[in-house]
Amino acid sequence: MNSKTYQNINIGVDTGKFQLDIYIRPLNIFFTVKNDEKGIKEAVNLIKKHHPECIVIEATGRLEMPFIMACAEANLPFVIANPIHIKRFAGAIGQKAKTDRLDAQLIAHYGDAIKPKLSTLKPDIMQAMSDLVSRRNQIMAMQTMEKNRLQILPKELAMTIKPILTVFKNQIEKIEAKIVKLIESNPASRNKSAKPKISFYKA
Repeated sequence: MNSKTYQNINIGVDTGKFQLDIYIRPLNIFFTVKNDEKGIKEAVNLIKKHHPECIVIEATGRLEMPFIMACAEANLPFVIANPIHIKRFAGAIGQKAKTDRLDAQLIAHYGDAIKPKLSTLKPDIMQAMSDLVSRRNQIMAMQTMEKNRLQILPKELAMTIKPILTVFKNQIEKIEAKIVKLIESNPASRNKSAKPKISFYKA
């Protein structure tokens, strides 16, 4: 089925710590990618082919921000939706069952029916966030390598790794605090009626 025959392509993205579940309406296409740099790139490349009117993703813990930044960089239209609005919409259409596919489908339906105002990220904020996320990923990669060494080294050498892990942990927390501050300083990402809990995936 060719998306070019449709005028209104709406995409719903259900975000998890490890994966993104994506539904393309009305093409009835559902796919899943890892919520990492490679998976996000794969998703964006596929989404671009369908020329969507809107990509809707819930503000459910800030795990969505790398995907949102990728959409902004690709000039794709996106909405960071209030989860309460999504929940109310589900109630209005009588959807009670919850699966990854149904959640993504619901979010896409919400975008199609409600036509929410598109979100934006200021270029300077987007660049700063991109730099911080990249640095966080670098430190987390080093942290993972040291944790792996911790499992195989003799006890006397393993003790030299623990102080390094503490430094990494502290640096990651500082970077995450800066990311949160940037997100909250961006008017388009503020959620006055229901502020989600801010959290990050821990390796």
